[in-house]
Parts: sequence; C-alpha cells; structure tokens
Amino acid sequence: MATAPEIAGSSTQITDKKKRYSAGVLKYRQMGYWDADYVPKETDTICLFRITPQEGVDPVEAAAAVAGESSTATWTVVWTDRLTACDSYRAKAFKVEPVPNIPGQYFAWVAYDLILFEEGSIANMTASLIGNVFSFKPLKAARLEDIRIPVAYVKTFKGPPTGLVVERERLDKFGRPLLGATTKPKLGLSGRNYGRVVYEGLKGGLDFMKDDENINSQPFMHWRDRFLYVMDAVNKASAATGEVKGSYLNITAATMEDMYERAEFAKDLGSIIVMVDLVIGWTAIQSMANWCRKNDMIMHMHRAGHGTYTRQKNHGVSFRVIAKWLRLAGCDHLHTGTAVGKLEGDPLTVQGYYNVCRDSYTKQDLPRGLFFDQDWADLKKIMPVASGGIHAGQMHQLLDLFGDDVILQFGGGTIGHPAGIQAGAVANRVALECMVKARNEGKDIANEGPEILKKAAQFCTPLKQALDTWGDITFNYTSTDTSDYAVTPTASN
Repeated sequence: MATAPEIAGSSTQITDKKKRYSAGVLKYRQMGYWDADYVPKETDTICLFRITPQEGVDPVEAAAAVAGESSTATWTVVWTDRLTACDSYRAKAFKVEPVPNIPGQYFAWVAYDLILFEEGSIANMTASLIGNVFSFKPLKAARLEDIRIPVAYVKTFKGPPTGLVVERERLDKFGRPLLGATTKPKLGLSGRNYGRVVYEGLKGGLDFMKDDENINSQPFMHWRDRFLYVMDAVNKASAATGEVKGSYLNITAATMEDMYERAEFAKDLGSIIVMVDLVIGWTAIQSMANWCRKNDMIMHMHRAGHGTYTRQKNHGVSFRVIAKWLRLAGCDHLHTGTAVGKLEGDPLTVQGYYNVCRDSYTKQDLPRGLFFDQDWADLKKIMPVASGGIHAGQMHQLLDLFGDDVILQFGGGTIGHPAGIQAGAVANRVALECMVKARNEGKDIANEGPEILKKAAQFCTPLKQALDTWGDITFNYTSTDTSDYAVTPTASN
C-alpha cells in the first residue's frame, strides 16, 4: 500500500509547452489530470471512484488516468490539445485516499467542468464517466461510488413527470405507505387470468398491482390483451372499493415506436401509470418521461438489470449514482430495495438510496454511503418502491426503515396467501393500517411490531394466516455493498 505522502503527492504537471507537447508518452499526472491543490468549483461535477490499481501502479497516477480517460486524454501526447481551452476540458483528480480496511483499493475524487456534458442528457454524462475507463488495463477494477451534480446541471433536466406530492393528490391517499403487488407468476398467464389476479389484489385493499420486468408481449399473452383485461379489473375494483386504483402496465418493447403505441393505448384505456425497465437505456427513459409529462401519466421505473452494474463492491456503478441519474432523467417510481427482503441491500445503504429519491437537499451521510451534499433545486421527488421477498410479518420493519413515502409491494406475499389473492391483500392492508395507527400513537413499532401484528391477527383471519405461513421467513445474508468509511476523531475542547 502506498504511504500517505506518496498518495498526497504534489502536482508534477509539465507546463513547459516544448516538453509537454513533444511527441511520445507522458504520465497522466504530467499531462495535467492530477492537481492536489485544485479546489472544485460550485459548477463542477465531482465523482468519487473506487479504484484498484494493478500491482506497481501508483494510485495517484491511476486516479489521474481515470480523470484523463473519462474526459480528454488518450495514451499519447496529441498536439491538437492546443487547439482547445485544454485546462477547462481536462478532468482533474485532486484527492486520493486508501479505502478503509481494504488494502489495495483507493477512493479517488475527480472534478469535471460543466462544459464537458451536454445539457439535459444522461446518455452523454454516462458515456463520459463510465464509457471507457472501466476497461483500462492499469486498473484491476473501478467503481463509481457517488457523484455530486451541480445545481447548474441539475437545472437542465426536467426530472420526474409527476412527482411524489402530486401523485398523492391524484390518488387521494395520505399518511401511510402505498401498497402494491406484482402479478405472479411473471409469465404464462392468459389475459383473462392475469386480469383476475389484478382485480383480486386491488379489491382486497391494495393501491396498485403491477407487471413484472419480463412480461411484454409473448405468445401466451399479447400486450393489448393484457392491457384490456387489466384495466377492466382496475375499473371494477375502483368501483367496488370507492378508492383510486392502478396497475403498472409495462410498455417496454423493442422500439420507441412500439413503446409510444403501448403508452397511448394505456392512456386511452384510462390508466394513470405506465412502467418501463431500466434496460431500455437512458435515451428511451428520458423520451418516455417526456411523453408522461405531456400526458399527465406517472412513470414507474423497474430497475431491471441494475445488478449487472451495482452488485460488485469493487467494480461497476453504485445504485445511489443510478438513482441520482434516474431522478434527473425523469421517473416517478423507482425500485430502491427493501433491506429485509430477498434482494441485495444493507439497511443503511438502502436508506441512502431512499434519501436520494425523496430529499430536496441530500446531506453527506457516510454510514449511508452518501459522500456529497446534493442540492436537487426544484426537481420533483421520486416515490421509492420496496419490492422483493417481503411479507406482512415484516410490516413494522419496513415502516420503521422507510416511513410513509414508499410503495410496499408484496408479490408472493399477496398471491401466495393460503386463502387466495384477495385474502393476501387484506392481510397486507390490515397489517399496514394497524402498524401506522400504533406508530401514530407513539408506540415503538421496531421492537413491539411483532406483538402488535399478533394482536391484530386475533381479529383478522387473513392476517393470522399470513403470519402463520411467513412469520418466521427472513433472508439474512451478508450484504455485499456496505459503506466503507473511517471515523475521524474530533479534538476535544
């Protein structure tokens, strides 16, 4: 491991133009991509990279290489730099520190001038920051851990089409989390049976049902049939309950033309919400957000595929960064993890994702993986979605962890209920209502929750059946993505 003086290093940039622009190869730090004295501007984008240099590669040089290869550099000196305002166009690595307790890994802070990115384009920003450097040979691995996006750049994006506040107004639902469920099985149901699942769930007390990420338009059920049966179910459940209901219709398709066609049909049928998968890409996401904004529709984002970027701690892109990009790009709902379900997620880290979705101003919070303050200006808030292996017996944990502004989606925990889908929905709604009531009365739901649920179950057979079936089910695996930080002692007075 490099020593502190080696890491701190002084600038070794070659300023003599005769030497700087002589043909040949220079170190990245000599080309101006490292500046230990640089003070980031308010208009700079700041990225925190986790880098693992190859054996024998100086961490400062590795950081400078990241800055260079994600902005203007190539492997050799090019005289055409002199045709530009090169000092402005070069990204600047300005700090490198060892990752606490993980030898061989370093945090590298890199600043990017505002002019390096196209206004309102996540595609351009990602092409720059993660487009090429992650396959750079001198690095064993690299991960984009966090990003500070300047207000000047935030203001070039339109953000969520509807936003958390307006969504609650449209639904007329306040003071509690929203409840949802994913239709199961994901694949294979006919349109009629699919619609019946949706009706039973909504009739039992859920606010939303939803398509899953891989249900599009397969031979067993054309998308048009699914939309017709689902919206028939939504309308009948709304009439039966007197509540506003919805179902996320997945419009993900092979082309933008197909997606627009499906979105228009969903709107014509009276849907208030459509759904897209993360795998459609940034350009398509922003295009659909624009469509939703023009048509007063809520856009639900299923983060399908995110684990290919986020799962490995030493390589890829943290989900907190993807969440920030998605808020800029414009989604109203975002799957953000459960902390207690079947999917990867350290509780504190997942809370950090929720903060990114719901804050007006996100404060630095190292235990939750937030390395920067982030001013969201007037960008609307996203409704986070907890989904994946959760059930009524965890209601106290979910409410304690995430508060009211969240959608709790119980797929198998609704549709797998021993007394049927509607009973599963009743169990979830009763569990939620009794837990919100207990919280509002000042009870310690984190610790008293199981007992509160047992008492409520005495008067609700579906809830008792749910607790008997799943009450002891947990997914207690060690998270692969926790925050790495060192507590710095403060001087005592």
